[in-house]
Amino acid sequence: GRSHRENLKIPYEAQYMDLIQSLNLFDTGLLLFFNSMHNSFFDGFMYGFTQILVWVPLYISVIYVLIKTKKFDALWLILSLVLCVVICDQISSGIIKNTVQRLRPSHEPSLNGMVHLVNGYTGGRFGFVSSHAANTFGFALMSALLVRKRNFTVMIVVWSLINCYSRIYLGVHYPFDIAGGLLVGTLAALVCYFALSKFRPGVLNIQMESSLVRIPVLTFLLTVTGIIVYALTVMY
Repeated sequence: GRSHRENLKIPYEAQYMDLIQSLNLFDTGLLLFFNSMHNSFFDGFMYGFTQILVWVPLYISVIYVLIKTKKFDALWLILSLVLCVVICDQISSGIIKNTVQRLRPSHEPSLNGMVHLVNGYTGGRFGFVSSHAANTFGFALMSALLVRKRNFTVMIVVWSLINCYSRIYLGVHYPFDIAGGLLVGTLAALVCYFALSKFRPGVLNIQMESSLVRIPVLTFLLTVTGIIVYALTVMY
């Protein structure tokens, strides 16, 4: 009986490994397809877009809108945003990356010379899941749920998705790394929003002024303009 069960276990393990290998090949194929579509302008644009410090003015503008709208009660909204990003970062970088230990394409020996890299940027050693994707999408979804204005939602989601794509363009993440990060960001934002609605429901009754919401939207557009200027500068 026992040897028979062990013999049955081997094909299942083999099928599991075949599935993992097939998914990895598919993911690698997607990476090489999207990563191969590059030029000197987008090298500069994506490199600039992915920089965390570049978006500090956007974060400040979102916080400003929350404070201006809810005064002292905005503290709970800001704390929920910060908590969401911290959860995203800890789960993606602190737990999953160190557990899965999947090499980034920029560190994968079998892809050496096949992946387009920009300015020698390779990122850390492990890539699954993408903390960039988790953090930006967690922030985007959480802030969209708090602000609840269509123009803001469109802007902040576009901002996050370009950030996600920049990681593939720069060759530091596989598409599945991004998908995993998006899932982590979504779950973290929903958990934080649920907790806020459970313990501080009053602070969610926000009527945002359209004129105020234009501030982060304009900040985004101005920052993108700056990145375009930077990309054109390094291009020539």
